[in-house]
Amino acid sequence: MELITNLGIGLATAASPLNLLYCLIGVFLGTMVGVLPGLGPTATIAMLLPITFGLPSVSALIMLAGIYYGSQYGGSTTSILVNLPGEAASVVTALDGYQMARKGRAGVALATAAIGSFFAGTVATVLLALFAPPMAALALKFGPAEFFSLMVLGLLASMVLARGSLLHAFGMIVLGLLLGMIGSDVNTGAQRFTFDNPRLAEGIGFVVVAMGMFGIAEVVRNLENEEDRSITISKITNLMPTREDWKRIVGPICRGTVIGSFLGILPGSGSILGSFAAYAIEKKVSKHSAEFGQGAIEGVAAPESANNAGAQTSFIPMLTLGIPANPVMALMIGAMIIQGIQPGPSVITEQPALFWGIIVSMWIGNLFLVILNLPMIGMWVKLVSVPYQFLYPAILVFCCIGVFSLNNTEFDVFMMAIFGVVGYIFVKLGCEPAPMLLAFILGPLMEEYMRRALLLSRGDPMVFLQRPISATLLAIGVLAVIVASLPSLTRKREETFQDE
Repeated sequence: MELITNLGIGLATAASPLNLLYCLIGVFLGTMVGVLPGLGPTATIAMLLPITFGLPSVSALIMLAGIYYGSQYGGSTTSILVNLPGEAASVVTALDGYQMARKGRAGVALATAAIGSFFAGTVATVLLALFAPPMAALALKFGPAEFFSLMVLGLLASMVLARGSLLHAFGMIVLGLLLGMIGSDVNTGAQRFTFDNPRLAEGIGFVVVAMGMFGIAEVVRNLENEEDRSITISKITNLMPTREDWKRIVGPICRGTVIGSFLGILPGSGSILGSFAAYAIEKKVSKHSAEFGQGAIEGVAAPESANNAGAQTSFIPMLTLGIPANPVMALMIGAMIIQGIQPGPSVITEQPALFWGIIVSMWIGNLFLVILNLPMIGMWVKLVSVPYQFLYPAILVFCCIGVFSLNNTEFDVFMMAIFGVVGYIFVKLGCEPAPMLLAFILGPLMEEYMRRALLLSRGDPMVFLQRPISATLLAIGVLAVIVASLPSLTRKREETFQDE
């Protein structure tokens, strides 16, 4: 009964004309971002953060959430039609989706992706509504030591699940923690790592780092690797799957939804991991495994269901624990802080309209996405052909205007440019920037909880090991790092990163 009451609160919030408008804007922008190769939801949300300053908190977060799960839909369009994934989670979809398009079944492939995405998104939203409140209630029993250990576990997990070298990921986490320490000490007010520059007294802005590392760096990287995006499919017909197609996609959609829902909760790129895992499992259990890579419809249904389920269940740790499961959730936490909302378990009790409004808006957004993706295929195909020389200068200008508007100072623009160069260098060195962004967000919170725990224990560091929940969380994190350090897994991580 309480769940129905809460969902009623969410429906009243999400169904208001203003929030419906921003939900539609969010999923539309998300679809556009997914269609455009190389941009991605992380860079887009980073660029749009300054715009959210003047919006109501619920509307801003509904729009940003729509961009994220909308991009998972849009990424399948270019994967199937052009063999060029617009979003990282859609890489696997291209393997069989493009082959189906070449055989004249582009419409069926697109419909399968939309059906799987809608079903997975709906199920994941139900899971979010069911499991988020109990997790938040449990988190309210956590003390400073438990929250510190939970954040350590989140950082270690992001390091384990990051692509490429484990040592590189660890270095990025350390760098993120150091960047988060720049500014004034919370307790004493003493300045740290500011080099006597008063502009750094309040620390480095989150938006500045995010735009530089993901916005500017992505623009430069994609300009360097410009690809041919010629469209060979001009007309899409026969969207409805046949009876045989339905028999083949029901199982993969259900399995992909389960896999993606679970992996989406884990820190790291849950939707990406989910799509790869769902494809690999489907290839082993399918009766048509020989067709995989040649246009198997299961190869579209499973990964598309997994990446959409993972995108939506990744909101569970962000909304209930204040722990971002991926870089986009870190940006969402940044947006909450900008709006004056303290992320964590208190959100569900102190901001019920916000919490349940976001959940219900996902159902509404999934309906919008079905309407946007299938009837408007022609428009998205045209969008893919936009020349790079027109698209990316506009993105750079938008980044500069957005960052300048934060404090009306050119210093932030220069800092963004510096982080853009640094981000590009990290990409060339094989260092994924996502762990750094997570550490930059969690670092100040970790320091605060660590100090509180040590004050309560009168300076005894054993408090983190004496409390059972805290010790368990730390043990899980250490065990994950040990397992990931095994030589066979290390080689596989680096080979996968090089292949991508």
